[in-house]
Amino acid sequence: MDFLGMMSKAKEMQARMSALQEELVDLQVTGASGAGMVSVTLNGKGSLVALKIDPSLLKPEEVEILEDLIVAAHRDAQGKQEAAVAAKMQELTAGLGLPPGMKLPF
Repeated sequence: MDFLGMMSKAKEMQARMSALQEELVDLQVTGASGAGMVSVTLNGKGSLVALKIDPSLLKPEEVEILEDLIVAAHRDAQGKQEAAVAAKMQELTAGLGLPPGMKLPF
């Protein structure tokens, strides 16, 4: 085993992981529901950064529909955010030879 080579790879991975964490803050994904009447934007860390609601939904009798659309849009954005983070993590760990199913802590 090449211990120095492993240490070098570990340092490189640490630097790449730090860069990825900074990059994820700038990543934005948008999920939508109700044919685009409600949209939610999350950053790469999963924090809500924007919510847009079509004014036609702002009626007292449509509150439950609006609530459901917000939840659906958030779920859509969250799925996209998780996929984007997974893709970036896969890029980061390519060539490391990690066993299948092993994930790095994030």
